[in-house]
Amino acid sequence: MDSVSFLLVAVILTALAFDFTNGFHDTANSMATSIATGALSPRVAVAVAGLLNLAGAFLSTEVAKTISGGIVLDSEVSLVMIFAGLIGAILWNLVTWLLGLPSSSSHALFGGLIGAVWVGAGGSAVRFGAIIEKIVIPAVASPLVACMVALLATYLAYVITRRTSRRAVGKGFRAGQIGSASLVALAHGTNDAQKTMGVITLALISGGVLSHGAGPPWWVVLSAGLAISLGTYTGGWRIIRTMGKGLTDIQSPQGFAAETSATAVILASSHMGLALSTTQVCTGSILGAGLGRRLAHVRWGVAGRIAVSWLLTLPAAAGVGGVAAWVADQGDLGVALVAGVAMAAAAAFYVLSRRRPVNPENVNEVPAPAPEPTVKPVA
Repeated sequence: MDSVSFLLVAVILTALAFDFTNGFHDTANSMATSIATGALSPRVAVAVAGLLNLAGAFLSTEVAKTISGGIVLDSEVSLVMIFAGLIGAILWNLVTWLLGLPSSSSHALFGGLIGAVWVGAGGSAVRFGAIIEKIVIPAVASPLVACMVALLATYLAYVITRRTSRRAVGKGFRAGQIGSASLVALAHGTNDAQKTMGVITLALISGGVLSHGAGPPWWVVLSAGLAISLGTYTGGWRIIRTMGKGLTDIQSPQGFAAETSATAVILASSHMGLALSTTQVCTGSILGAGLGRRLAHVRWGVAGRIAVSWLLTLPAAAGVGGVAAWVADQGDLGVALVAGVAMAAAAAFYVLSRRRPVNPENVNEVPAPAPEPTVKPVA
């Protein structure tokens, strides 16, 4: 096996590793509200989400085509650039997972690829017009649209059921959440699993295995679907806690409204080939559900930290991807060095996460706020 084919295999494995992190990073998108309201137990929720992510991966390949030939010129992209871009995306996913921030795995991937291609092939290899049209505009519009749709849906849910007993309302909407959360997981598979399909397809084109403009082969669809499904099943409990309990107090009508709103936006974007952030859509819908219930409490400090992470995702992943591309371009030793640093960083993040673990048993517990500083009176 020559060095190019070996690098191609390494890129495919790294892409699947990213897909795995995408899975546990985004489990909260579909299941956080159902877990928070008790509609599904934590372990059942992640199992259902994993299976439906796998099923969703087979429903469409429009987003995969956007990735493989939409944001960069595939004729200018090398395997080293793709490898470096994936490293940038993986590391940002792990940083935000450790902090419990629902940032966008999609934008981490886009940023990593853009930074790596820019450093490796120059700005002319990056399709900035397509980035604005298919990434930036949906990134701004989709959470706002999801927020407004969820706000209206939540308001209507409470108006329609205002004469019904709270117990009956809660029971009915918790049952409905099983279906709505499942639809979000299915929609997530149609969008996010395809991003890794697109990256692997781009790698196969760059390695000369596929012709320019080719779609993903069946084995790419299957492996990407399995990787994101397994990642989802592990459960990104830290982010599930933030979205389910940290942003607002969710009741079952709100959870149902948030999930159905997110599903509609995600499926519409997948149909149009828009590689938007499902994380931003689902976070926007949860915020809208919080605003749509009278007297609900939205924790704007948490929302602000999430918004900052969204703003930093593209440039941060691009920076890491660019540096990784420069180092990896020095040869096999550079590739090995980048891979070694990434694995060491991943191990360090895992060790740090064990200091304050979040798991299925405590995922619905809201950490106590830090005590307010006391000021001694002046004598």
